[in-house]
Amino acid sequence: MRKKFIPLALSALLLALYVCADAQQPGKVPRIGHLSALDPATDSARAEAIRLALRELGYVEGKNIVLEPRYADGKLDRLPALAAELVRLKVDIIVTAGGQATRAAKEATATIPIVMTIDPDPVASGFVASLAQPAGNITGLSTLAPELSGKRLELLGEIVPKLSRVAVVGTSTQPGHAQAIKELELAAKEFNVQIQYVDVLKSNDIETAFRAVAKGRADGVLTLTSPLLSSYRVQLADLAVKNRTPAIYHDIQFVEAGGLIFYGVNFTDLDRRAAMYVDKILKGAKAGDLPVEQPKKFEFIINLKAAKQIGLTIPPNVLARADRVIR
Repeated sequence: MRKKFIPLALSALLLALYVCADAQQPGKVPRIGHLSALDPATDSARAEAIRLALRELGYVEGKNIVLEPRYADGKLDRLPALAAELVRLKVDIIVTAGGQATRAAKEATATIPIVMTIDPDPVASGFVASLAQPAGNITGLSTLAPELSGKRLELLGEIVPKLSRVAVVGTSTQPGHAQAIKELELAAKEFNVQIQYVDVLKSNDIETAFRAVAKGRADGVLTLTSPLLSSYRVQLADLAVKNRTPAIYHDIQFVEAGGLIFYGVNFTDLDRRAAMYVDKILKGAKAGDLPVEQPKKFEFIINLKAAKQIGLTIPPNVLARADRVIR
């Protein structure tokens, strides 16, 4: 009887421990990875927007949620390793900031849900089957807004008398770059403007790019989405002012760093909405069942300090339309 009792008692103990462990699973604190091609300083405002939105939804960092940020500091070749690191940590969701980050996350996992916060064309990038029915493990927000290129050229034309040549500065390896160029070419024909393409693939190309802008006698500069450009936004804004070249930027941080004009998607709004995707997935929704949303809010910001340095007068009717004016 004693010999029989010991194995039975051991089995009962193991079963009790299993039941106890299983009962504790609902209390598991979810881990959310955040993967960005930028550096922490550049990405701080957007990361904070996600954090605050999660808090509004009842998620308190360190209490009922853990955030695992990973930054490539503008070095895109670091993204695959950072994505793999998040997968090894067994995070519950990966939130990505930008096409390269989404690509790295997609190649690292086909099972962990991925929430995009920015992507110019997730269907063309191969991230989702369609905006309405993503399928797979990726969903989130797209910055797809074809009208932006034409609007930026129009605004540049309103502040630059006799605008005839615009230097378009971007990174050709950036997802959505080719589509953005096509949209710009169509808009340029409408406004009778010549386009000069300037490709920036590494930090050393930035000063070379502005020498090309000066040599090409561009009347203005327009930047396209690029983590590399965003990482060197202060240098780019300074060079535009130094060359007395009016510039319209794709990211608000360029204007806050001394650039002239920003018109584009309100990225903070996208980040807030990304938190809602995280909430839905944590509550049981499948990423592939959640439709990808497009931008709803846009911003127009003018930096009058930069305008003064360039020697440019902003027409009153343009100033009146700005959402914010930096004086």
